[in-house]
Amino acid sequence: MSADHHFHTAIPEGDDREREVCRTCGFINYVNPKIVVGSVVTHDGRFLLARRAIEPRRGFWTIPAGFMEEGESVAEGAAREAMEEACAAIAIDALLAVYSIPRISQVQMIHRATLASPDFAAGPESLEVRLFTWDEIPWGEIAFPSVHWALHHWRAVEGQAAFPPFTNPPGEDGRGPLPAA
Repeated sequence: MSADHHFHTAIPEGDDREREVCRTCGFINYVNPKIVVGSVVTHDGRFLLARRAIEPRRGFWTIPAGFMEEGESVAEGAAREAMEEACAAIAIDALLAVYSIPRISQVQMIHRATLASPDFAAGPESLEVRLFTWDEIPWGEIAFPSVHWALHHWRAVEGQAAFPPFTNPPGEDGRGPLPAA
């Protein structure tokens, strides 16, 4: 923003909530939710997980996911995140789920994917990347509730060619404790 802007908090005409509004020009600074894109990636019956090298939840395991960038589709963003976090080329199969996490103003769009080649390695945001069988997944070290949801939703449609995308499990809004495996 230019130094010529002088913001104050007000409810703009026709709106129903406070926003930052410029006293000089009337510009309204809308702050909207962020879109997270990612994938449950599998290879030979195993799941690709990355141990986070960054906060939040540094040292915990997650699926490759992150914020969508301007100018990319959700599938392109999910593929980019897999490359950034796990140095992995992926083939996206379907949209697995759309999760709403209002506490942190996120919409998470998670895909089902496979490794396009068996090559992967830790990217700059990951301490390590590994393939886990279902029984080997370190459930007590999963970074976020939505990663639990996505893994379980993947399992619920394993082998199905078509299915409607999942949403948050009933009663779950991303604020509670991690569910048991």
